[in-house]
Amino acid sequence: MKNDNSAEALTAIHHQVVAAREGRDPRVIARLFTGWAVFGERQFVRGYALLLPDPVVPNLNALGARERIAFLSDMSRLGDALLKVTGAARINYAIFGNQDAALHAHVIPRYLDEPEPYRTQHPWAYNWNAAGAFDRASVDYQELADSVLKELTRLGVTKPMRFNPGENAE
Repeated sequence: MKNDNSAEALTAIHHQVVAAREGRDPRVIARLFTGWAVFGERQFVRGYALLLPDPVVPNLNALGARERIAFLSDMSRLGDALLKVTGAARINYAIFGNQDAALHAHVIPRYLDEPEPYRTQHPWAYNWNAAGAFDRASVDYQELADSVLKELTRLGVTKPMRFNPGENAE
C-alpha cells in the first residue's frame, strides 16, 4: 500500500490501527494482508465489523491498483467469514469517508430475524447509540471472535499478530 505522507490530522482510524499494532485493541479479530479486521464498537447487529487499512490511507483511490484489489479482496473475505460463522442471510459492505480522511470498510451481517422496520433498511437506520458495546470478555463475543479468526485463517488471508487482541489494553 502507498504510505500516507500527508500532513492531515490523525483520525480515530489512525489511532485504532496503532492500538491494533500494539495489542491494545480488544476488538481486533485478525491481521489481514492489507489491514486489521475489527469488530465495531457498537454491535447493532451481531458480528458488525470493519476493515482498517495498515498503513492508513485517506481513501480507496489513494491505493495503487494492486493494493486496491487486495483491500477489496480482504474486505470480501471478512464478509465470507462472517457469513459462514454468523449464519447471516447476506453481508452489506460500505465505504464512505465523508467525515475523516481515513479509509475503512464496514462489513455488516444482515439477518432474516432482524426487526421488521430494519430488515430491508440500510444499517444506518438502526439506533447505534442504543446498541450493545462489543465486549471481548463476554463468552458470546469471545466465541464469535475465535470462530471468525479460525475461518479467516482457513481462508488463508491472515497474517501473524505480535499480540493477542487487547493483550496490552490499559
